[in-house]
Amino acid sequence: MDEKSISENIKRLRIRKKMTLQDLAAGTGLTKGYLSKVERSQKAPPYSTLTRISAGLGVKITALLAGDNPPRDVRLFLSPGEKREIIRETDQFAGCDYEILAGGKAGKNMEPFIIHAPWEITRTYSHEGEENIFVMEGQLEFHYGDDVMILNPGDNAYFDAVVPHAGRSLGHQKAKLFVVIYFYKRTH
Repeated sequence: MDEKSISENIKRLRIRKKMTLQDLAAGTGLTKGYLSKVERSQKAPPYSTLTRISAGLGVKITALLAGDNPPRDVRLFLSPGEKREIIRETDQFAGCDYEILAGGKAGKNMEPFIIHAPWEITRTYSHEGEENIFVMEGQLEFHYGDDVMILNPGDNAYFDAVVPHAGRSLGHQKAKLFVVIYFYKRTH
């Protein structure tokens, strides 16, 4: 999935919900002009902003990241490795490569990903909910608020995601992380 597809999904969902850009701006705390640039692929929002947009639209973030396959309402969702959707780091979406693990599962409060951490920190993230990071491979320099720690394979960090956080790979191998983000149930 590329940034153009994400932008198109945002606009499609906003129109489907009969929302104006001003309505979405009021629901996200973002400006109408910024959202217009996002929808026209002129501004690439970081993951934390995508969570605000998804909340404003009343959808899970995977609805913005998903391709043309709508989520299915199933109790069990299997994600074969060879069919996983990967969102690659680009100049506009600087940061991480994401493997979406449950994009087609409807009605979930958790978003599981495999993330390949970048070599440099280009932005910090802050969003609603809680997050769990498990280091599968490589070494991660993890920044949480004012703290900096080194995580190695097998290490785990569980934290309140509203605190600014970021990470970068250390050594010769990119850190591969299993990340689960839990979003509190929304009432809107």
